[in-house]
Amino acid sequence: MTGTPLSINADLHCHSLISDGVLTPSALAQRAHEGGVQLWSLTDHDELSGINEAREACRRLNLGFIPGVEISATWAKRTVHIVGLNIDPSHEVLKQGLASIRAGRVARARRIAERLESMGIEGSYEGALRYAANPQLLSRTHFARYILEQGYCSTMQEVFDQYLGEGRAGNVRVDWARLEDAVRWIVEAGGRAVIAHPGRYSYDAIQADAFFDAFKQLGGEGIEVVTGSHRPEQYQKYAEVARQYGFLASRGSDFHAPSESHIDLGSLPELAAGLKPVWHDWI
Repeated sequence: MTGTPLSINADLHCHSLISDGVLTPSALAQRAHEGGVQLWSLTDHDELSGINEAREACRRLNLGFIPGVEISATWAKRTVHIVGLNIDPSHEVLKQGLASIRAGRVARARRIAERLESMGIEGSYEGALRYAANPQLLSRTHFARYILEQGYCSTMQEVFDQYLGEGRAGNVRVDWARLEDAVRWIVEAGGRAVIAHPGRYSYDAIQADAFFDAFKQLGGEGIEVVTGSHRPEQYQKYAEVARQYGFLASRGSDFHAPSESHIDLGSLPELAAGLKPVWHDWI
């Protein structure tokens, strides 16, 4: 791996079919390698079972690998996602915490299906299951793929805008892990906690400031600055947030599927100059 830490082509956020992606961990590793990624992490939602396959694929490809996870958390009654990077996937506290979140996902999926049925979208639970390799991780993305298949919408964004996004009738709010627990599990497992795609959260300036402060005080270290879930104009905004709070800067495509993701593995722009990458001492 050559170059300075800032110039390394790192992609530290993506999903396999173990959670709500469509490719196997091995296929994702291959795609990352072909896209020019030099340091890669698999960060499935609330699940660690794809890490061994991903690690072995990276060993064969001579691709740098960082074990990761994306944890669903609740702060101020809203859902936030916290990425854990360079974790020990065998750590029992982390494993038990993630198991408790997955149990909540099953009940939520049933309630989503009931709401969609009431709106005339029949067979949504069984339909969504066809897109899920792990029934315990049935998510809004799986329901969205079924709704697309049935012709109710023409794009994933349209599905979330009409049915499954925040405030829409098909979205079921759930209390995930507390922010303090999510960060603690990551830290105790030897990893670094990173705020995923902060531009997606509907906080005003005061709430965002309180969120960043709370995260840092709990032991959180990083924030995603460049991500496929941000608009390009947001890169500079969150670079400034990283500087203001002293966060390490992370970079990840949030890749789910070739036909759905805004940006492919390996195609992200570099982090802005002056930022300290979250991977600065891992290479």
